[in-house]
Amino acid sequence: MKEIRELIRFWDARNGQPLALATLVAAQGSSYRRPGARMLISASGHSAGGVSAGCIEEEVIAASRTVLRTGHPRLLTFDTRLRFGCSGTIQIFIEVAPAGVMHALRESFTLRQPCRLETIVHGDASGTRIAESDTQLSSFVHEIEPVLRLILIGDGPDTAALRAHAALLGWNVLQCDSTPFPSDLLDARTAVVIATHNFGRDCAALRHLLPSDLPYIGLIGSRRRRDDILFDVLHSGTELHDGVFAPAGLHLGAESPEEIALSIIAEIQSVFRGGTAQQLRHRTAPIHQVLPAALAPCTASAA
Repeated sequence: MKEIRELIRFWDARNGQPLALATLVAAQGSSYRRPGARMLISASGHSAGGVSAGCIEEEVIAASRTVLRTGHPRLLTFDTRLRFGCSGTIQIFIEVAPAGVMHALRESFTLRQPCRLETIVHGDASGTRIAESDTQLSSFVHEIEPVLRLILIGDGPDTAALRAHAALLGWNVLQCDSTPFPSDLLDARTAVVIATHNFGRDCAALRHLLPSDLPYIGLIGSRRRRDDILFDVLHSGTELHDGVFAPAGLHLGAESPEEIALSIIAEIQSVFRGGTAQQLRHRTAPIHQVLPAALAPCTASAA
């Protein structure tokens, strides 16, 4: 989400001048970035976003300047097995950035609405557009979700550290001293961390939030304190659900506010992206989720 914000800012700052849009449309085997990663490139070679770990950006920028000069899109294939030892192949589609798509992306980002982009890499219809319901199989479709919103209830060293970590990831952060607050802030892309360190206010916040059925409600404190708070909430007649994480955070051996914040941010990331929080060295399945066959871009679609 941070990258989308950077792309929009880069687009707005150029005040309508032609830019190239590079999209990672296919990845086979191992790759640092996954399909949907994007870059915007100006004629001067300045850029925002990225499509790799920095290995191929210079070549993508050089090709993008050619696309801007000629107006003709290009599809680049990089065999990272031979050049970088990454055991994979990726394809980058470069086109003149469609103004309509960028405006729609900015509007969706501002309104916290999902945006589905379809990049066609076949024939005269090549290019990126807002995806329709009858998307073509010879295209790459990417659904961009609204930026994750983190609401912090309370104000202290732990919430300051949470703000810093969340800002690094490009999340939207709101700070509240207590509840209630407007219910329109609570949606499926919102996480809340309760950290008032006051028993009564923590109970009140939890009672207020539970009916919203949020994916993540974190409660900072010990297990014994959690049990007391949950007993109070249940006694009031409020039902619990699986979105309550108490104590909040993963077991990282954290002690300082910054370390505790890291464990909570990592847990939130895992919940919203479907991670397991498992050590990668013990994971036997692919690190990244495999795209559904109907949407998975492949070499044949770019023929």
